[in-house]
Amino acid sequence: MRKASLSAIFAVALLASTLPSFAEKIKGDSPLKDVQPFGTKDKEHKHQAYDFTFDAKGKNYTCRTDSGKSTNAADFVVGTSINYEIDNNKATLKTPQNKKVNCKIVRAELLPAATP
Repeated sequence: MRKASLSAIFAVALLASTLPSFAEKIKGDSPLKDVQPFGTKDKEHKHQAYDFTFDAKGKNYTCRTDSGKSTNAADFVVGTSINYEIDNNKATLKTPQNKKVNCKIVRAELLPAATP
């Protein structure tokens, strides 16, 4: 009995340690749907943060830039194509002009199913 419970605990621990390796990055191109400023600048937040909205793999994502890093929102024109790479809750967005921004996914919404 003791061997069986130890084996079960070991199996669960092994499975739990390998779960993060199953997650794969989501990559692709999509039109940028929206860019909105988020929050305000102050002593702790030296730069303006922005929320970027785009579609990827059947979901609508909103990702937020870090207020500790400078972002030029004019580099990201709404309606133009962006290249995205999503890894868990982090994303990297890149324009065709190779302007890049790192952001954190703050919202994911399933896109409505197409009606015939």
